[in-house]
Amino acid sequence: MPANRLIDMYAVQVFIAVAEEGSMSGAATRMGISQSGVSQMVRQLEEELGVVLVDRSTRPMALTPFGVALRNRGSVLSEELSHLKAQVVDAGRGVKPDLRIGLVDSFAATCGSVFTKRLLDKVAQLSIRTGLSPQQGESLLRRDLDLIVTSDPLMDANDVIRYRLFSERYFVITPKDSRSEIASIDDVRALANVLPVVRFNRGSQVGLQIERHLRSLNIRVPNRLELDNADALTSMVAEGIGWAVTSPMCLLQASTWADQVNVHLTPELGLERSLYLVARRDEYSAFFADACETAREVVIHAFLPRLQALGQGVETLINTDEGRSLEYF
Repeated sequence: MPANRLIDMYAVQVFIAVAEEGSMSGAATRMGISQSGVSQMVRQLEEELGVVLVDRSTRPMALTPFGVALRNRGSVLSEELSHLKAQVVDAGRGVKPDLRIGLVDSFAATCGSVFTKRLLDKVAQLSIRTGLSPQQGESLLRRDLDLIVTSDPLMDANDVIRYRLFSERYFVITPKDSRSEIASIDDVRALANVLPVVRFNRGSQVGLQIERHLRSLNIRVPNRLELDNADALTSMVAEGIGWAVTSPMCLLQASTWADQVNVHLTPELGLERSLYLVARRDEYSAFFADACETAREVVIHAFLPRLQALGQGVETLINTDEGRSLEYF
């Protein structure tokens, strides 16, 4: 079969009927076509795939290993196909969609439950997947997810639409027994000479961003300890192992340890990140606008008050552009 030629899904459904009924005649009755029509479709599939699907030398009929593989995977595709028409019609009538959403870990830990609770009333079924921003972006582009909250706006992708939820400036945290004030870049360089840095994993968007920025400031420290989540990173600083660069959302994610570290807002650090809501362009358009509004409300009315309650002043590092209209790019 030519590589660009698609398999006839009706023929696959006929074959699945053969596999499940155990005979051509049973499949013919089930599908409402002649037995010769069933036989012809099965042979057509075998010719297109270049394999034998049915062992016709045995009684009762048996599937070959190729036939078993097609039955197993084809059954899943056939079931999805049977629901496709209903889903398309429902979408046109404004029926609530089924949605698969990816949330970057820090957002999931700090805003995810409130965001999810508000979305549940707007969708028929909701699937949430958490992880790192690069993984979420890849899943969106592969169509494994429908919408993501991420720190990676996928600027190289032309077929997506983005909405910036907020931006946050990074700052420095040190162990509680470290009394030095870290107010300038020179202070950060001096700190790096006396304490090891505790890093976010450089495979993450946050870790890579911080690493590049420190290098641009000529702050070079040995790579001794990397962590893949904010809770672990902040706990290491609280235990006196080293210092770290983190963000308000990451500090809230590690709220158990937040009062056990010193926070230095360090304006000269000059590093920030933004979180975005991203979806494929022209899909779920009306829902995307609603999801953006919902996410923004969660940030303003749930996330910011919790940050303020930490008592560290880190809420001043958040910019939500509150009051602006929804603008996509």
